[in-house]
Amino acid sequence: MRSLGLVLALSLASPAFADVPCGGNFSSFVNQMKQSALQQGHSKSAVDQFFAAARQDPAVIKADRAQGVFQKNFIDFSRALISQNRMQNGAANATKYKSVFDRIERDYGVSRGVLLAFWALETDFGQVQGNFNTLNALMTLSHDCRRPELFQPQVFAALTLFEHGDFDPAATQGAWAGEIGMVQMLPKDILQNGVDGDGDGHVRLKTSAPDALMSGAKMLRHLGWRANEPWLQEIVVPSNLDWSKTGLNHKMTVNQWAKLGVQPRSGALGNGNLQASVLLPMGRNGPAFLAYPNFEVYFEWNKSFVYVTTAAYFATRLEGAPVYNAGNPDAGLSGAQMQQLQQKLTKMGYDVGGIDGILGEKTREAVQSVQEKLGLPADAWPTAALLSRL
Repeated sequence: MRSLGLVLALSLASPAFADVPCGGNFSSFVNQMKQSALQQGHSKSAVDQFFAAARQDPAVIKADRAQGVFQKNFIDFSRALISQNRMQNGAANATKYKSVFDRIERDYGVSRGVLLAFWALETDFGQVQGNFNTLNALMTLSHDCRRPELFQPQVFAALTLFEHGDFDPAATQGAWAGEIGMVQMLPKDILQNGVDGDGDGHVRLKTSAPDALMSGAKMLRHLGWRANEPWLQEIVVPSNLDWSKTGLNHKMTVNQWAKLGVQPRSGALGNGNLQASVLLPMGRNGPAFLAYPNFEVYFEWNKSFVYVTTAAYFATRLEGAPVYNAGNPDAGLSGAQMQQLQQKLTKMGYDVGGIDGILGEKTREAVQSVQEKLGLPADAWPTAALLSRL
């Protein structure tokens, strides 16, 4: 097992923010990126070879602007993603790579269900890794003015991988946003957390499951994963719970939640001194979970609330937890209604994180605050009744 320490040292010299102006003529942009790479100390021959095939890809921009899947609610999203086939493949891969997962749990303290869930949701255990040319995706998003500060450093990280022999600018393919391999990691993350899990001298996240899984585990630890601690657990909540105390922005110890009547649906609650939040993805009448400190690390991997909650719950299922009790949640809002709500909340002075029709964590916090002011059950679940009240 070998981490890319030397390559990491080189990558840390990369600028943290976009240093090439975005937009304008793409060929001129490529030339400016090449000049920046040379200024960072990359050789001219490597720079010329690396950027020779760079092209703009309109399909990347289209994909970036159309992430409507996250408008689904937790129950619909999780049922769509957690199939019986994925459960069976998860069990099979847990057995096939048992020795790898044993090493991961020993060295990084990351439970196997966590990585199996990411592996399943990101690429169906490596079967669907994306067919976008990675360099073109990263260059297109670096040129686009929406988030160049995120993607330009990824281009230079990919250049460093190319110099190490672990990236082919013409042939490497992955997701539209530039992620590579079985657990979908960006080039800079590969430089910082890539692990040679199979001992062949390279980090091959596309073809080596040990490399991908070990690298994913190291990345989670790098992002703040607390070794051998829980992340999410289904609970039963009393009907008289103070709903304003729920949500990721409110924390109490496990012991304090237990005193308020929170109980595990199966198994036992985590260590009584752990800080935790009661999470109600679809309000007080829907599924209920206790979110431990490790749950927050999921948001460092993916920013979508519904994706993160699904991935964390899926990990518990892969380790034997029962199917959640869906309850009988109140009907939610359509995407258009959610945008109306976000517009109204924004006018009231709340930061909802953008008017995108997606019920993310900031919108939830705003909804909960308004519910409390209106004397409604403050469970952060927006309904048509709330929308009409505003």
